Amino acid sequence: MSQLTSDDSTPLGLMALDAEDLAVISAHVQDAVLRPADIVWRPGDGLLALTLRRFDWSSPPDQPRRRLSALHFGRVSRVVHKGVDPAAQALNLLAISFEPGEAPSGALRLDFSGGGAIRAEVECIEAQLKDLGPVWEAIRRPAHETD
Repeated sequence: MSQLTSDDSTPLGLMALDAEDLAVISAHVQDAVLRPADIVWRPGDGLLALTLRRFDWSSPPDQPRRRLSALHFGRVSRVVHKGVDPAAQALNLLAISFEPGEAPSGALRLDFSGGGAIRAEVECIEAQLKDLGPVWEAIRRPAHETD
């Protein structure tokens, strides 16, 4: 981690109960970095939780920063992954989407750079994103090629 910075902005706290809300959370976690060990699936509790180092898209362009954040999904009945290497040093989260099933159930899809994905079957959308406090300077602002 780079040097911690003092920051007086309000930590982010969001909840999603539908696909539109989930899209807002997805935008805030785009380019978040995590390790496979930062992903916890507790089937007995129906909980999928991730600890993220999310890029703070609201940071000034000349002062990019990251924040330690927690993202969790409730009412999860099944989790499968494809192309996510448990030995990877880091994963880069690109987007979260919802694939509807028989309402209100469906599947959450977490897509990572390099083609990896996690699919979580849910009774309904119940997600929460919360900043945990630490803020630090990012090396650079993420950039994506556009078509």
